Amino acid sequence: MSTPARRRILADWKKYQNEGAGMGILLSINSDNMMRWEAVIFGPDDTEWEGGIFNLSMEFTEEYPTKPPKVVFLTKMYHPNIYVNGDICLDILQKKWTQFYDSMAIMQSLQQLLTDPNTESPANNEAAQRFDSNSSLLLITYCR
Repeated sequence: MSTPARRRILADWKKYQNEGAGMGILLSINSDNMMRWEAVIFGPDDTEWEGGIFNLSMEFTEEYPTKPPKVVFLTKMYHPNIYVNGDICLDILQKKWTQFYDSMAIMQSLQQLLTDPNTESPANNEAAQRFDSNSSLLLITYCR
């Protein structure tokens, strides 16, 4: 059954296949359900997360691209904008979502979040305070 959401997901997948090489992001579609993707983001160089390998899940609904997918870190993260359960505090996954964003934009935004955490709107207050006071302390605490 082809729906607008599924057509858009396939377009996102094709875009990733054509443009995603070398971005530090790996995406794969669940072979049993195209509405579920798995993602891997590699910790950006020169950040507290450099060398890290972070697994995520991305679940789309039939309302995509009108509504964002549910994106969750599966790898335990100690980060100002990631809740203990892996949920992500990122404006484009919530109030600032538009249908012009796609899965690549989400992954690039997550990479940017690892490069430049937003401590003004934290999901993890303790991590935000540590990051603001001395970002190198996060190296001791976060799990790879």
